[in-house]
Amino acid sequence: MTRTGNSRRTFIAGAAATAGALSATGSLAAPAGAATGPAAASAAPAAGQAARRVAVLGGGVAGLTAAHELAERGYAVTVYERRALGGKARSMDVPGSARGGRRPLPAEHGFRFIPGIYHNLPDTMRRIPFPGNANGVWDNLVAPPEMMFARAAGREDLRAPIPWPDHAPAELTPDELRRALTGILQTLVRLPLHETAYFVDRALVFLTSCDERRDGQWERTPWWEFTRAARMSSEYQRILAIGVTRNIVATKAEEASTRTVGTLGEAFVFNLLGRGADGPPDRILNLPTNEAWIDPWEAHLRSLGVEFRIGWTVREVRYGDGRVSGVLVEDPAGAARTITADHYVSALPVEHARRTWSPALRAADPMLGRCDLLRTDWMTGIQFYLTERAPLVHGHLNCIDSPWSLTAIQQAEHWPARDFPADYGDGAAVDCLSVDISEWDKPGILYGKTAKQCTREEVAREVWAQLKASLNDTGSTVLSDGKLHSWFLDPGVDGLGTPHPTNQDELLIHPTGTFHNRPSAGTRIPNFFLSGDYVSVDIDLATMEGANASARAAVNSLLERDGSPAARCTVQKLYRAPEVESLKRQDRWRYRLGLRNLFDLG
Repeated sequence: MTRTGNSRRTFIAGAAATAGALSATGSLAAPAGAATGPAAASAAPAAGQAARRVAVLGGGVAGLTAAHELAERGYAVTVYERRALGGKARSMDVPGSARGGRRPLPAEHGFRFIPGIYHNLPDTMRRIPFPGNANGVWDNLVAPPEMMFARAAGREDLRAPIPWPDHAPAELTPDELRRALTGILQTLVRLPLHETAYFVDRALVFLTSCDERRDGQWERTPWWEFTRAARMSSEYQRILAIGVTRNIVATKAEEASTRTVGTLGEAFVFNLLGRGADGPPDRILNLPTNEAWIDPWEAHLRSLGVEFRIGWTVREVRYGDGRVSGVLVEDPAGAARTITADHYVSALPVEHARRTWSPALRAADPMLGRCDLLRTDWMTGIQFYLTERAPLVHGHLNCIDSPWSLTAIQQAEHWPARDFPADYGDGAAVDCLSVDISEWDKPGILYGKTAKQCTREEVAREVWAQLKASLNDTGSTVLSDGKLHSWFLDPGVDGLGTPHPTNQDELLIHPTGTFHNRPSAGTRIPNFFLSGDYVSVDIDLATMEGANASARAAVNSLLERDGSPAARCTVQKLYRAPEVESLKRQDRWRYRLGLRNLFDLG
């Protein structure tokens, strides 16, 4: 197995962003900038009046969304980002991989997934211009026609189409059809009928539960307990309990909040039914993320007057006289600076943001202290570059029997505007199999070690072995060592194989009680606001949609505090089926009386 690109990426933009205007007192003021667009027109400052300045701390989806909404409303925005714009959503280059005038091989922290349950993020994407697209970046979304649960130990894989009106039926050879039917029948045989019926009943219980029961009883109940998984067959546990929570929500079923898992499942069911959906249940980008989305977004924000300071690290948000008085940052040269603005939006991931909140700031709003109770875990990507396309499903695959809870997608077929070998790398790699590793603390099948205990090379070999165990176990060789060109593991992971491995890009997880510790976008500090996927929004899940919605909420709070006449951001909530609302109202009275849900048979 060839090792490719394990050194940390050097971002050229960081060097370009080192310049800044230093004031006479030595503090760096966020520069003013002119905003354009219809939303800004009604809120632009009067002639001779300086625009209100906002410092956005963090350049991921949350930070860029906040900058976008503020710039459209006439604010002068500066974004401070330590590494690269896009955060966990960005794609990146594999260092040293380009040959013959081609682009470097594309890599990423993890593959993109933008389902139809999202509404706020797609709205932003529609407002980002892209050449030739009537609906901007949103037109770069494409919908894979099918998905697969890949089984191990000789069990046939479960391959299924994703129903949607615009989807052409997935083409299956007779052998693929035989295997698909075999997989479904094998699962039905192993999954007892009474267990299936019981799970459907539990789904109905959640669907008809009122908000109070969800926020109270179900937020305190682990998904494992809610589904009675301990009493059920291993097949029930693997597919309906562990499969959903670990591979999608990235939380262990034994501790995952039923409120979070149920809310997500409910939303996807309605999405499949075409109810309240922005589009199909599974959508991805038709190019590497930066090409399709992040780079056009940066260009658009610059056209709105947004300024970027890339390579600047936020150290401390300082508090004095009842307000944030400034933010201590470290510039790319390592020099300490204090930035000042009228307002501050903290858009860092929670594990980084809470380290920057000074004791005085925390004392001013106890809500910030509760964020210490929020937990994060590892969910990290690795890419395998292939010299031949593998005969895989035309969409995402979920290796639900893999110890490291692997999910993956083969990407080149979804990038029609690119000829992969002609455009990327050295011309020998024709596809990228992008894999997410969700479980880093269980032993693997090759070395008997957890992912954190393995070296980077051992992680790559172990993941490859687990993929083959799920895909090559029914008589056909889908993945072979001879087709492997190289691999690339997320550079945010460091120290693997040592006693103290680190991960710069952890993911918020959702054990019971998390909902009540998530903060609101507005704080008690009048010029300080929170934006990020940990902030309390309707979707209640660490997602790009949550990051986007929280940024809109933060901007709305800022506009209220500022007395701005600008139009408020729309924040669309998850779909609620009107025909279920009467049952939820009935359940509210039952909950207040201490009674079970009407459909809860125990």
